[in-house]
Amino acid sequence: MADDLGIGDVGCYGNNTVRTPNIDRLARAGVRLTQHLAAAAVCTPSRAAFVTGRYPVRSGMVSSDGSRVLRWTAVPGGLPANETTFAQILRGRGYATGLIGKWHLGLNCESSADHCHHPVRHGFDHFYGMPLSMMGDCAHWEMSEKRANLERKLSLSAQALALAALTLAAGKVARLLGVSWAPVIWSTAGCVLALAAASCVGTFVVSADCFLMRNRSITEQPMVFPRTTALFLQEVSSFVRRNKHGPFLLFVSFLHVHIPLVTTENFLGSSLHGLYGDNVQEMDWMVGQILDTLDTEGLTNSTLVYFTSDHGGSLESRLGNHQYGGWNGIYKGGKGMAGWEGGIRVPGIFRWPGVLPAGREVHEPTSLMDVFPTVVRLGGGEVPQDRVVDGQDLLPLLLGTTQSSQHDVLLHYCETYLHAARWFQRDRGAVWKVHFQTPVFHPEGAGACYEGAVCPCSGDKVTRHDPPLLFDLSRDPSEARALTPATEPAFYQVMAAVQRAVEEHRRTLAPVPLQLDSGSNSWRPWLQPCCGPFPLCWCVPDGDGP
Repeated sequence: MADDLGIGDVGCYGNNTVRTPNIDRLARAGVRLTQHLAAAAVCTPSRAAFVTGRYPVRSGMVSSDGSRVLRWTAVPGGLPANETTFAQILRGRGYATGLIGKWHLGLNCESSADHCHHPVRHGFDHFYGMPLSMMGDCAHWEMSEKRANLERKLSLSAQALALAALTLAAGKVARLLGVSWAPVIWSTAGCVLALAAASCVGTFVVSADCFLMRNRSITEQPMVFPRTTALFLQEVSSFVRRNKHGPFLLFVSFLHVHIPLVTTENFLGSSLHGLYGDNVQEMDWMVGQILDTLDTEGLTNSTLVYFTSDHGGSLESRLGNHQYGGWNGIYKGGKGMAGWEGGIRVPGIFRWPGVLPAGREVHEPTSLMDVFPTVVRLGGGEVPQDRVVDGQDLLPLLLGTTQSSQHDVLLHYCETYLHAARWFQRDRGAVWKVHFQTPVFHPEGAGACYEGAVCPCSGDKVTRHDPPLLFDLSRDPSEARALTPATEPAFYQVMAAVQRAVEEHRRTLAPVPLQLDSGSNSWRPWLQPCCGPFPLCWCVPDGDGP
C-alpha cells in the first residue's frame, strides 16, 4: 500500500512520464481494477476500513470536528479492540502475519506502554515501522502539519506575555498601578518559556512522532531517514525467508509517497517530475525488490500480491510552482475530498500466477474494503457474522467467473458526513454518482482547496446541493457535466434508488465513540513513547541495518 499515491502517477494507469516498470509488470501478469475505491480520502479512516472491511464510521475511526486523522502518536484514539482485522483471522488459521511500514491506527490508551492499539493487538505477529505517519514535520519542511501552527501560537503567547509584563512594569514605575512586582516577574518568565518552547517545538515533534519500532520496542527515535528504505526492504526479505515454509500474510505499508518525500541519493533527479517523481520511482523500485525476493525464495507462483494506495494524491501539497503531491489523472479532486473521484479512486492490482488471468481488467466498482473478505476466505477463515462487513469477496470477479460487481451502492463519507454515493445500475451497466455536498475550491476557479492543507468536510466552505449533483461515471468519469432532470430522463429514478440505499445503510449504523475527535486525538504526555526518560526521547540506531 502506497501512501498518498495518485492513480495517475502509475504507468499502467496512463502515466507515460513517470517510470513504474515494476508496478506495471504486476498489472501485465495479473488483474487491474479500474474503478477501485478507498473508503475515505485521508489516511487513518481509509486504513481502518481496509483492515476491517467496514466503513470507518462503523468503527468510530472518523471525526466530527475536523480532526480527520490521528494527529499524534501520544493520543488515546485508535482502532477499537472489538474490531476484527484480516490479520487476526488469518493468524487464527495458522498464518504468520506481519506489518512493515506505516500503521497510523493508534498505539496507547492509558499509559505509554499499554500498546492497546498496537498492530500486535490487531493480529500482526511482527511489526517494524512507524506507529504514526511520515510528515513534513519529520524533516522540518516548510509544509508543516503541526510545527508551524504550534510555533505561531507560542510566539503569539510570548508577545502577549511580553506586552503584559511591559504594561505592568510601566504602570508600577509610574505609580499608576498598585500592584506588586510578582505579576511582572511571572509574565516575563512566561514570555521566556513560550519563546524557548517555540524554538524547541520542531525538535520535539520529530522525536515525538517520527520514530521506528520493532514489535513493542523503539529502535530509532528520531528516525535516520537515509537508512529507512534499506531497513524496510531488509525487514521484508527477512520476514519472507523466516516464513517461506508456511502460509504468511505480509502487509507492506510504504512511507512513500507522503511528504517530505524522503528519497535516497540514487533516485534524486531520476525523474521528469522533481522530488515527487523521484520518490514514486524509488517506491516502484522497492516493489521490484520485494517481487525479486519472492522469485529468489521460489514463492512467486504461490503468493497473491496486491498493490494499491490508501487514497488519491494530495493536490494541496505544493510550494510556489513546485508540486509535491500526486496526480490523479482525469479524475476531479484529490486527497481529503471524499466525494470527488480523484480523492478516492486508487490503483488496484492483483497478481497470482497460474490462478488469476494475466492482463485481465475489471471496470466494475470495487473497494479496498473488499480485500478483507477476499483474503479471509482465501486463508480458510470465516467472515464475522456478528457485525456488518461492507466489503465483498473479489475472487469471482478477479477470476472472471462473474462479470458483475457485488456492490450495488458505495458510500463516500467525509468524517461523519455523507458527501456522495454511487449506484451501480446493473440492467443498464451504468454507474451513477450522487453528490450531496462538495467542498468549495479556493481560490475561485481552482481545482482544490489551495488556501489550506486539505478541503473541509463541513461548515461554510462546503456547498450542500438540493437537489444533489448527478453524474454518469460510465460516460463522464471526470465528473465534468452534472446532469439535471432536463438532460437525464432517469434523474428522479436514480435519486430515489440512492436515497433508499442511504436510508437502509443508516439503519445499520450504531452509535460508537469517535476515535478521531479532539477529545481522543489530543497529545497526552503520559502516552508519549520514549526510549529514554521523558522528555529525553532519543536513542541511537540499533545497528540492525545499513
